[in-house]
Amino acid sequence: MPLLSRNPPPRASVRRTPPRRQRILITGASSGLGAELARRWAADGRDLALCARRQPELDALQQELRRDHPAGSFETYRLDVTDDAEVQRVMGRAAEDLGGLDRVVANAGIGLGAQVGTGQAADNRRVLQTNVIGTLNTVEAAVQQFWTAQAGHLVIISSMAALRGLGGRMAAYSTSKAAIATLGESVRSSLWNRPITVSTIFPGYIDTAINEDDPNKKWSVDLPTGATALYDAIESERARVYVPTRPWAFLAPVMRFAPLPIFRRIAG
Repeated sequence: MPLLSRNPPPRASVRRTPPRRQRILITGASSGLGAELARRWAADGRDLALCARRQPELDALQQELRRDHPAGSFETYRLDVTDDAEVQRVMGRAAEDLGGLDRVVANAGIGLGAQVGTGQAADNRRVLQTNVIGTLNTVEAAVQQFWTAQAGHLVIISSMAALRGLGGRMAAYSTSKAAIATLGESVRSSLWNRPITVSTIFPGYIDTAINEDDPNKKWSVDLPTGATALYDAIESERARVYVPTRPWAFLAPVMRFAPLPIFRRIAG
């Protein structure tokens, strides 16, 4: 019997091309990154289910998309992601209206919060309820749809703030984004070897209403640039992506492991 080689030839690394996800549901689609993603997918000929609490803004976006892309299918649904029964109902209706769902983007979230211990705990509870429970409700309903179809792409929009606990008004937000990043990893582990893809995206500072009043934001990019980077990250269907890659992919290890005094100087 021949001896095994101590240095076997390296196996070629083959990265599959992600399938085209035609029917996409987006939560938090009425403004900011959600609306910009809708515009890009509409221009690419995708069919969209647009969900948010603010119906007038959704209606305005729908009218814009139908005007610019008359051949597309763009449906809107008023949705409070903290209401699990409503999430289940809207997800089911959207699947019926579009003939199925190929991708769900759990994007809904808020950034308002208060420094812990200042008597404004209600603000922090609202952040956690929307960002964590709302995302969990969305993920539960999406995975049920994908499990039935035995196909789909789940996208969780976390944040670079998930990598390390941030102080001040960012405490609850940072905590919420860390929680949903862990949720994404847990669901990906549960669906291992299943035909359901899970991606967790970590955007850095992108100029949207959620951070316009943050005096400490650094390396911020404008909304069109950030949305393009986010679009590309989602379409790659990689498990974990920092957006935009520069500088956030390079800063991620520093943010996670730097001693607190150094981290505070970086984060502000």
